[in-house]
Amino acid sequence: MEKKTTTKNNNIIEGSIWKSMLAYFAALLLGAFFQQFYNTVDAIIVGKAVGSDALAAVGGSSAMVVNLFVGFFMGLSSGATVVIAQFYGAGRRDEVKKAVHTAIAMSIAGGALITLIGLFIAPWIISAMKTPTEVIEASTIYLRIYFIGMIANLVYNMGAGILRAIGDSKRPLYVLIISCFVNIFLDVLFVIWMGLGKMGINQGVMGVAAATVICQIISAVIIVAMLMMTGDSYKLILREIRIDAGMLSRIVRIGFPAGIQTTMYTLSNILIQASINEFGKDATAAWAAYGKIDVLFWMTIGSLGTAVTTFAGQNYGAGKYDRVRSSTRQAFIIAACITIPLSTVLYLWGEGFLYIFVNESQVIQIGIQMIKFLAPFYCLYIGVEIFSGVLRGMGSALIPMLLTLSGICLLRVVWIMVVFPLNRTIVTVETSYPITWGVTSFLFLIYYTYYVRKNKIKGDADSVK
Repeated sequence: MEKKTTTKNNNIIEGSIWKSMLAYFAALLLGAFFQQFYNTVDAIIVGKAVGSDALAAVGGSSAMVVNLFVGFFMGLSSGATVVIAQFYGAGRRDEVKKAVHTAIAMSIAGGALITLIGLFIAPWIISAMKTPTEVIEASTIYLRIYFIGMIANLVYNMGAGILRAIGDSKRPLYVLIISCFVNIFLDVLFVIWMGLGKMGINQGVMGVAAATVICQIISAVIIVAMLMMTGDSYKLILREIRIDAGMLSRIVRIGFPAGIQTTMYTLSNILIQASINEFGKDATAAWAAYGKIDVLFWMTIGSLGTAVTTFAGQNYGAGKYDRVRSSTRQAFIIAACITIPLSTVLYLWGEGFLYIFVNESQVIQIGIQMIKFLAPFYCLYIGVEIFSGVLRGMGSALIPMLLTLSGICLLRVVWIMVVFPLNRTIVTVETSYPITWGVTSFLFLIYYTYYVRKNKIKGDADSVK
């Protein structure tokens, strides 16, 4: 039997939960901010220096396709994060080592596969999404260049996930800060100083896409170096990067349902995007601009979901089940304290944010309507993120996947296929969001309550078997 070792100075499994969670969450949120910041800079430079058509190309259909592929792998890789968190919390060093090297090998193989598939299907899927004719070519160009950097993208995200799984949210933040400022410099260099933005929509989009890929490569190199230089159990040794069949099976058992969940979620959003595209390029540009504002909420709640997954995973691995439940409650309090003020700010002053991205008055007016309609309903989504994060941390992935598929994906598809044809308006499309958020949060509440009661275990049992 493998010898257990004690994880020293681990604030996640001992001490004040809310203080540790806030500190961990704050670093994650700041990291998410910088990650979105350089995406936002892309949008600002494209929208201002090239035009709203270029913004629609970068932030519309192509962004949804990227989310589809990356989202599936990140869902799959969340299985590795959970496994590493559980073993690290339990102090099982050899298993942590196997999981880390298997996870990096997965990233390399997955990135190569996604690159090949993406380059091949890019033109078809952009057209299939009813992308406005004016931006089809630019969207395809952006998508193909983005896919070239997919191995680096996945390696960085997996490496950052490994660090977060062991409770380190600071070093991924440092990498994002570096990447952010490099991306800003390259955006300005390619699109403005080199004049690609003035050459036309295709050239402007190429400049932004190239800057993003370069930054992804830099981020991957830095994060790999960090993993190689550590002396802890998660140390990465390049010659030992390989897939351990048993560990892969464990990771996939947890991660595959999460990958399917993320994919189906994105597919439903692609259906939404296709419906928005029917209203023309102004609506597509407004939806893209709104998405850059809307991300303020998603990066916040997503960071909190990552935090509570790590807390649940490590405490579950350490057999501290009371701390798992306490982490859930305190995550909800933090979410409410952030979501309500954020929704209020966006509702009252969201118009000002839109002017950051676009100048056209018609696009602005459509965007204002989108913000005012959706921002007040963000609180309905909190339960989905917190409950699913805790359940994944404890190793339950199948039922959360089914709940998301039925409550969000299937219901949203039914809404678009049945209700939308009866009243083809943007409001009808938007209504699918609060309805599906509320229903799915309620379903998660029921299942979480059932799960923790059924699996309530006292003591320091070896829960990682």
